Amino acid sequence: MSKSSSARPLAVLVGVQLPSVSDTDHAADLAELGRLVHTLGYEVVATVTQRREGVASGTVLGTGKLKELARLTGGSGVVPSGAQDRKSKARERWEAEEEDAPEENPVVEPATEADGEQAAARPTVVVVDHELSPSQLSNLERATGAMVLDRTGVIVDIFHRHARSREARMQVEIARLNYLAPRMRESTGSSERQQGRGSGDSAVELDRRKIRDRLAELREGLAAIQQDQDQRRYARRDQLRVALVGYTNAGKSSLMRALTGSEVLVADQLFATLDTTVRALQPETRPRVLISDTVGFIQKLPHDLVASFRSTLDEALEASLLLYVVDASDPTWEAQLEVTRSVLREIGAQGVPSRLLFNKADRLSPEDREALLQRHPEALVLSAHSPDDVAALRQTIIEFFERSMVEAELVIPYARQGRVSEVYENARVISEAFDETGRRLKVRALPAAIARLTRAE
Repeated sequence: MSKSSSARPLAVLVGVQLPSVSDTDHAADLAELGRLVHTLGYEVVATVTQRREGVASGTVLGTGKLKELARLTGGSGVVPSGAQDRKSKARERWEAEEEDAPEENPVVEPATEADGEQAAARPTVVVVDHELSPSQLSNLERATGAMVLDRTGVIVDIFHRHARSREARMQVEIARLNYLAPRMRESTGSSERQQGRGSGDSAVELDRRKIRDRLAELREGLAAIQQDQDQRRYARRDQLRVALVGYTNAGKSSLMRALTGSEVLVADQLFATLDTTVRALQPETRPRVLISDTVGFIQKLPHDLVASFRSTLDEALEASLLLYVVDASDPTWEAQLEVTRSVLREIGAQGVPSRLLFNKADRLSPEDREALLQRHPEALVLSAHSPDDVAALRQTIIEFFERSMVEAELVIPYARQGRVSEVYENARVISEAFDETGRRLKVRALPAAIARLTRAE
């Protein structure tokens, strides 16, 4: 095995294709899971799939496919009846990982010399494209001898590694603890009851109590942060606000950088951006337009993560305009767009005015580009790397707000000339003149801004 391939722990993907899922959708789900696993730091070396009427209640896969999976990982392929729940060493490390110091790549126990080359090349991680119950996860680990993660676990761990701000880290920790709590099991050899008179709690029960206490502490701290954010959003309530929303890796951060000139992180990986960034449209307009980049969405996004990131998604709810960013080069863009719309419906943002943007047009043929415009004539087909396309998008944003603006005349007395800067900040000054009463400004702005400036005269 080459050094480049051995640098990452090896993983095998597992998926069950249900009768309601087409071959195309099933392949797309597994391909997306592969990208998630790669983002997490693993190298996918095999895929095991099975067509079934339903996911097997005990082990997800049928007996034959389970043994096929176990041959890849070096496991027995069977679940010992009556065996005590066990955690693999790799899972113990994963659950005990420091919250404040996530590693870029998972650590896997090195193979011993006795294992030989064949054992060294075996996958040490099994990733299932379904949400697993605690018993399913336990059974699969015992049958395969590998650490087992489900799709939700992978997404939660990616969020855990990519969170940067204090708020995002707290939000992700809440989702992560909610995910881990029901999956905690007694380790092999541990005492079922805590030692000491009068103690009636098992080790797992005590750990779960600690988790509940930690969740209460996190929610209290998050509430304080969100109160500060609410105050900042209230201060921006009359400003022109645009939110970029869309599937993960659709190119929102690239558009954010192109529109605002900000040094936001741009990476070709899933969930590179978890923290909301708010910047002014550049070159700046009067009144100023604020652009916000939001966390990306994905198929089967865990509900706990949607709930945890509710304050982040409020940027979309309170925006004046939503820009739905779609990766036009992805063959599953229609399903991705529906995921975005579904999440926004969940938070009540479906009524916010919006425009559809087909990004990454530089990867399309002229025929594909024309086909998109025929299906969605109201949409913009563009590339975040094309200055002309970005300029056209900027003009579209300006024209959207222009349609809602009205003209008015303001008189600023000479004794209150300090208010002139406030007028220039919140309106576009068309002309100005001076007479005995003061400075007369003819302005164009949103009705709410005009009303506020008029009251302050």
